[in-house]
Amino acid sequence: MTAIEVDTVVEEREPIVPGAPPPAPLWLDFWRGIADDNPVMIQMLGLCPAMAVSNSLENGIGMSAAVIFVLTCSSVLVSTLRRIIPGEVRLASYILIIATFVTISDLVMQAYFPLLSKTLGPFVPLIVVNCIILGRAEAFAGKVKPLRAAVDALGMGVGFTFALCTISAFREIVGNGTLLGHQLFGPNYEPWNFMIMPPGGFLTMGVMFLVMGWWGERQKAKAKAAEVTV
Repeated sequence: MTAIEVDTVVEEREPIVPGAPPPAPLWLDFWRGIADDNPVMIQMLGLCPAMAVSNSLENGIGMSAAVIFVLTCSSVLVSTLRRIIPGEVRLASYILIIATFVTISDLVMQAYFPLLSKTLGPFVPLIVVNCIILGRAEAFAGKVKPLRAAVDALGMGVGFTFALCTISAFREIVGNGTLLGHQLFGPNYEPWNFMIMPPGGFLTMGVMFLVMGWWGERQKAKAKAAEVTV
């Protein structure tokens, strides 16, 4: 290899960024957002929309679609501009980028899904300050290449969707006896209206965290028993 080729390789090499995530396969970046670092179930981020708009599955799907769009687009753009944005104004720049895509999603929802937009109300504009999106821009997208940032954003978005739709479906089934507006039980079913009210969101989240804590402790006990056996 000649000296010119060596210089070219050095120039194309990604510079070391303090705090950058270690190298990992793309599938692991994607899966981490769904399971190991699920934004709602593990990191407990974005709990405000998870409880406020999760009284029906339709609301959960609408909010999830907006979050995935904003999270993916903003992460890719932040990663693309990571060498241009000065460190002193990076957070303000991230918020400006996120606000741009939030405005796009809000206007599209108002134009094509007016009833859903009215139901979600101010929670779509509040995506601008959602800890999931701003946190991924600061901790991940601003320190890696665009492809990896996009995969991580999609994983986090899918993880948020899974958690929000699970909560929404449970609350709608128990609270209304319906799923996406379709009746699931007979006319004698007595809906538990408490579940579609704000306290029902707190109760559902508490039960979900309780089940996850129990499952985590069970897995730890199994791993410890396996180590003792070996």
